[in-house]
Amino acid sequence: MMKRVLWAMIVALSAHAGAQAQGAAVYRFSPVNQWDIQKTAAYWNPIIKHVSEKSGVKLELKIGRTSADTTAYVLTQEVEFVFSNHLFSPEREQLGWKVFGRRWTPPLQGQLAVPANSPITKVEELKGQEVVFAGPEAFVGYKLPAAHLASKGIDVKPVFAGNQNAAFAQLFAGKAKAVGSNSALIDGYTYREGKKFRVLWTSDNFHDLALMASGKVPEKDLKAVASAFIGMRNDPVGKAILVKASEEVGLDAQAYFLPATGADYAAYRKFYQTAPANLR
Repeated sequence: MMKRVLWAMIVALSAHAGAQAQGAAVYRFSPVNQWDIQKTAAYWNPIIKHVSEKSGVKLELKIGRTSADTTAYVLTQEVEFVFSNHLFSPEREQLGWKVFGRRWTPPLQGQLAVPANSPITKVEELKGQEVVFAGPEAFVGYKLPAAHLASKGIDVKPVFAGNQNAAFAQLFAGKAKAVGSNSALIDGYTYREGKKFRVLWTSDNFHDLALMASGKVPEKDLKAVASAFIGMRNDPVGKAILVKASEEVGLDAQAYFLPATGADYAAYRKFYQTAPANLR
């Protein structure tokens, strides 16, 4: 009899533990590949580990080989949290992603640049030349420069490297005459690698990428994750993680996360109102 009671208790405890394990959601977090996979992981893994611990909500990093691969995860609803600016076109806004924060950095601009010692000194000289970009999904680094080139009637041969580090490497290896990027990544590459650029064109200002959640995430979990991201700047451990992560990739050491809403990305939506059809 005693053995049967003990066995029943073990079964009950095991079932309870299994139910707890099943009820503990694990969410996938996909940030756009601004750097190669190693640097992207080096930047984000310590951050999401801290956010998971502070919020009590488990996040796991999910990134593809290229920025386009990572965005594909988002579009096929394989992830629940993202750090992206690829979701503000009219069609993608219908997917229901909600902005809850953004990273503070100096304003971003799209830029077209060449090595500092290049004979090219103006955008018009890029006509017919190979220009390398991270990928066709990159808003600031591809869509803004590409729209500017189209508006000037300057046809170039676009090359997609998969991420911005690879694009810079191709530029300085002589495989392309110019690069499209955002200003922060050009500044970061100069800081890390000592490579100098001549900037030929700079766009208007845009906010850095958005922290966004899928509509599938319960409000309780979303609030906990948002609070943990935004609270990092005022938490001694969190702040130290942010500073170290930023140094790893050449970002402004003061970069942190702050609250945001979709209204902060009005400039992105405005772009799509007049963008060439192939860039929408």
